[in-house]
Amino acid sequence: MSSILNLAVPPLPYCLESGKTIYQPGDAHPNRTALGVFDFIAVESGTLFIGEEEQQWSLTGGQCVLLLPDRTHYSVKGTEERTVFYWVHFHVPAFWSVSEDAQAPMPSHEPHKQQYLTAPYVLQIRQSWTLPYPEQAFRLMSKLNEASSEKQSRSFWTRQQTFEELLRLLDLRQHEGYASPAVMVAENAEAYLKTHYRSPVTGGMLSAALNFHYNYITRCMKSVFGQTPMEYLMELRLEQARLLLLKTDWPVSEISASVGFEHVPYFTTRFTRAHGLAPTRFRDRYRTHF
Repeated sequence: MSSILNLAVPPLPYCLESGKTIYQPGDAHPNRTALGVFDFIAVESGTLFIGEEEQQWSLTGGQCVLLLPDRTHYSVKGTEERTVFYWVHFHVPAFWSVSEDAQAPMPSHEPHKQQYLTAPYVLQIRQSWTLPYPEQAFRLMSKLNEASSEKQSRSFWTRQQTFEELLRLLDLRQHEGYASPAVMVAENAEAYLKTHYRSPVTGGMLSAALNFHYNYITRCMKSVFGQTPMEYLMELRLEQARLLLLKTDWPVSEISASVGFEHVPYFTTRFTRAHGLAPTRFRDRYRTHF
């Protein structure tokens, strides 16, 4: 199995340029070192022989490779038949890493949220694999290429929207057959907590709902989200409380109860610790007085 690229978003990667190349027998991919951008290549027909550092691939129709921006890429040998492939160069402005399995090293949760005001989602793309939906991928890459001939005010949005569709198609976490068991367990736990955060939730309840030992669920959530289930639950409740403080005139006691806290003083303590202000002072800070 090939390595997996882990991309923390936001911000989302963005497309720089794209194209379609046709090689005749004997043609070869150029050798390059530290290109500075990601190079995604998907072969439509024929065979492309390409390498990166110590890895080498013979890519046939429907197969793809993602070349990394800080590596040396080279032609293993020239093509032996007419070979057609699409390519996309893109930039990743945030954290990325490469791992040998789908249990990705997470970026630090709190600094990411402080910088981008949201917890990170980690896109996972296998460096080399057979496309699950090759026809759809080729259609999207053709659309990318066609957009380059449009006026800039239109092509920018067309290209970025199309590129994001391509990223979603490549994201392992969108394909249950490819996602790791840890990711599946963590995301099922996440869904349970989002549905039940208003009510009391215990480790035993989560374990019974998912049919896994709580310690295993905890390891999975730490791996995928960087938090234990109870840490995730606490952050979820506090975020919902923050939104209610800004959007409603409900009393603090009512907000506390509606997001799953049994005791108002405990809610006040945790909210103050998270936001630096008590709930009433937080609301007053953002309220307009006429």
